[in-house]
Amino acid sequence: MELKEISLQLEAGRAKEVKALVQQAIDEGFPADRILNEGLLAGMNAIGVRFRNNEVFVPEVLIAARAMKMGANVLKPLLTESGVQAAGRVCIGTVMGDLHDIGKNLVAMMMEGKGLEVIDIGTDVPPEQFIETAIEEDCQIICCSALLTTTMNVMGDVVRAAENAGIRDRVKIMVGGAPVTAAFAAQIGADAYTPDAASAAEQAAAFCREMKEKQAV
Repeated sequence: MELKEISLQLEAGRAKEVKALVQQAIDEGFPADRILNEGLLAGMNAIGVRFRNNEVFVPEVLIAARAMKMGANVLKPLLTESGVQAAGRVCIGTVMGDLHDIGKNLVAMMMEGKGLEVIDIGTDVPPEQFIETAIEEDCQIICCSALLTTTMNVMGDVVRAAENAGIRDRVKIMVGGAPVTAAFAAQIGADAYTPDAASAAEQAAAFCREMKEKQAV
């Protein structure tokens, strides 16, 4: 079999086929990291590009992400055994006072599609919880989402809480959501604003790569 078949079925959102093909690839002796990179992540990357180009929309992305999850569940024990590390670790949540989660969930799925480990702390999250999670889970990135103009200022509180906790130099803070802008992100001292889920995932992956390279020097 060709691993490209996994990515094509994933793009089409065929979860059962993805699960069966991942198992077939394992049975045929493909290494777990190749199945992950050339099959599952390649498919999610392709969906991310098409989403950004308005060729597919939120429902298709959610279906593809579900297919990826089913394939990843089959692969997870092998990845653990072979010591394959996630590309980075992110905690994500919707800020305090805001209960919207569709955008947040989409970003989390896209980030998982980039090989990042995502800790989703839900909605209505106080600033302290973002910081506690980032410290406990050793996250490189904190992602804050807001859909209301009345709650977006809490993102500034998250940046200040990170500074007060002494982790600001080792954690990147990303912000997004309908009322958020690049100017607002700069004003509160966040590291990045991204306008959609696909670019958020790309930015997070880029941050994690940069931070790993710095540590390696």
